Amino acid sequence: MAGASLLTLIDDIAGLLDDIAGLTKTAAQKSAGVLADDLALNAEQVTGFRPHRELAVVWGVAKGSLLNKAILVPAALLVSALAPWMVTPLLMLGGGFLCFEGLEKVLQKLFPGQHPTEEKPRHPAQGGSAEREKRRIRGAVRTDFILSAEVIVIALGTMTEAPLLQRFGALAAIGLIMTVGVYGLVAGIVKIDDLGLVLQESGSSFVRRMGRGLLGFAPLLMKFLGIAGTIAMFLVGGGIYSHGIPFIHHLAVELGHGLGSWEGLGLILFDGLVGVVVGGIIVAMVTIVQRLRGAPSH
Repeated sequence: MAGASLLTLIDDIAGLLDDIAGLTKTAAQKSAGVLADDLALNAEQVTGFRPHRELAVVWGVAKGSLLNKAILVPAALLVSALAPWMVTPLLMLGGGFLCFEGLEKVLQKLFPGQHPTEEKPRHPAQGGSAEREKRRIRGAVRTDFILSAEVIVIALGTMTEAPLLQRFGALAAIGLIMTVGVYGLVAGIVKIDDLGLVLQESGSSFVRRMGRGLLGFAPLLMKFLGIAGTIAMFLVGGGIYSHGIPFIHHLAVELGHGLGSWEGLGLILFDGLVGVVVGGIIVAMVTIVQRLRGAPSH
């Protein structure tokens, strides 16, 4: 009897793991686009440090990302069970932050030192590279929190009929796979130039040429990821608003029907436009508030 009970337990566990694997696969397919945005954003966030600190920064952000998942998975299950109406507003708050950050990056590139919401440079006495590193890690972890929340919510939407234990297991698996996959790739991307240097010092002429090619490719890749990361902020943030606000969603549907075979590209551009508009509204509001706070009292 004990042996039969053990076999039954093992069979139940195997069935549970199989169900979790199926839910995880479906959820990963639905959230693949956000994972691509997450990769572009995080690769851009952790660049610009000295070579010997790059992996330490990636590891710091990865640890923060794991903590984000540890908070988000049970929180998402709790909110979906007790107050499902809160999911969309919370996502919109995160989407607004992404749009704001994206437009801030654009404005700072176009008008360096002139935009009122730009963080002012600190005096050297106020903190060196270690403080800057901590600030960048905190900023990357905040951005990761928003993207992770969207992935978790999208994944949760694919498994609403599943039992609680299966949903928890699938969400935990998605969170772990997302963190290991994204930050593993980010670590590889930021060390491309180091690999190029190693290959360049090799004895083989072909390998040396390959190393020089990697050294030339690395800054181009970083620049591309910086641009792609900013665009991703608008696309992800705008997509949250275009799906979460009924009249904007209706406009997107009408636009898609009118574009025919160009529907996919048109909807992507529409999400980006919505993201720029939302970012502009938030930047304007923040600018007005900062100017009012800085205005002399009468």
